[in-house]
Amino acid sequence: MRHKKSFNHLSRKSAHRSAMLSNMASSLIKHKRIFTTTAKAKALKRYIEPLITRSREDSTHSRRVVFSYLQDKEAVSELFREVAVKVGERPGGYTRIIRTGARQGDNADMCMMELVDYNPTMLAEKDATKKTSRRRRGSRGKAAEKKAEPAATAGKEAPAADAEIADAEIADAEVADAEIADAEIADAEVADAEVADAEIADAEVADAEIADAEIADAEVADAEIADAEVADAEIADAETPAETETAEADEAKASVESAEAETAEADTEAETAEAKSAESQTAETKATDAEDSVEPDQLASDETGKKKAGDQPDDDTENKKDA
Repeated sequence: MRHKKSFNHLSRKSAHRSAMLSNMASSLIKHKRIFTTTAKAKALKRYIEPLITRSREDSTHSRRVVFSYLQDKEAVSELFREVAVKVGERPGGYTRIIRTGARQGDNADMCMMELVDYNPTMLAEKDATKKTSRRRRGSRGKAAEKKAEPAATAGKEAPAADAEIADAEIADAEVADAEIADAEIADAEVADAEVADAEIADAEVADAEIADAEIADAEVADAEIADAEVADAEIADAETPAETETAEADEAKASVESAEAETAEADTEAETAEAKSAESQTAETKATDAEDSVEPDQLASDETGKKKAGDQPDDDTENKKDA
């Protein structure tokens, strides 16, 4: 049963609801203003204002307690460094809910929730419409008048002095409020100037980094070009000996071919000489064979002649015989 449970469940389980409120509180602290439904804003108001009150005492224990709710280091740092300083003298009521109408679609009641001290427009309007009030001190009654008859003149002068004092105090308060407003405006301007300077410095750093990156890229490109030239030179150097070797091989081949040609010519001449010698031998053989065939005939004819001569002796022989 929901006896004395007045908080809104927001149609969520306990873990889901606490996680959602923690995230919404962190977003409100970081951005100082969020847009949500009115039901969630009312639940968030009860969730975050005790944390802001806790942040007014900057201690390790307070930071740990707040961190146990928010679970966000950046939000905790923002709360203790800036928000707590800004709302340090405000006795509660740190947030404001401004309704913005119904949401299109489900017609849910929407609102804008913001931290009170971070709306300069409303603060300026409040300072402009601030009214000065004068208080009068009423009469003290008849008994007081009777008792104060001897001091009537002093009693008439006293309210005038009190009114002057009250006016002076009001004027001093207005001057103090104006000084505070001027100081806040000056602080805002200084903060804006610091932000602008930081942005300019970041831009300059980014430009310097880009320039350094471009220089590094150019150096890398130059190094690559140099490496490519060295590689081309090495390739050319490698090709030159190969060409020299090729030329030498061609020359050796040409010399071998010329030697082979000379050898072929010598072989041809030798073959020619052998052919000539063979022809001469053939001629000699034929001559020898002819001579061999002629000699028997001549011998036969000679023998025949000799025989004929023997049969017919010479006259001298006959004469000798006669003698």
